[in-house]
Amino acid sequence: MTPIIDKIAWIYIVDGQILSARSRGKHICYIPGGKRDPGETDADTLVREVGEELSVRIKPETISHFGTFEAQAHDKSEGVLVKMACYTADFEGELSPASEIEELLWLTYHDRNRVSPVSQIIFDKLHEMKLLS
Repeated sequence: MTPIIDKIAWIYIVDGQILSARSRGKHICYIPGGKRDPGETDADTLVREVGEELSVRIKPETISHFGTFEAQAHDKSEGVLVKMACYTADFEGELSPASEIEELLWLTYHDRNRVSPVSQIIFDKLHEMKLLS
């Protein structure tokens, strides 16, 4: 059986740029979100992870599924996949890096090579939909 890393991600786009994060000590950027805790729903995970990493509160009633994407997991052995369920949602508060996040960045399609393989697939989809510059 193929090992799968189950992740939830928040797609937040402003003026053709997607909000991305970079963890301390890492060079690769990723779409904010993270792994589910036991018993959590996708919405629970999204609210918790975005709150922990970006210091804002996702409005649960605005959460909408964007798509689920799979690819080889970055920095893991060959054959380990990451499955990322992506959601859009409104939020309250001021975006600010917290926890292990060193930097928040606004990326365009031209920054595709700076993100993980699964994020590259998401960038392709967003670009195809004319949402990402």
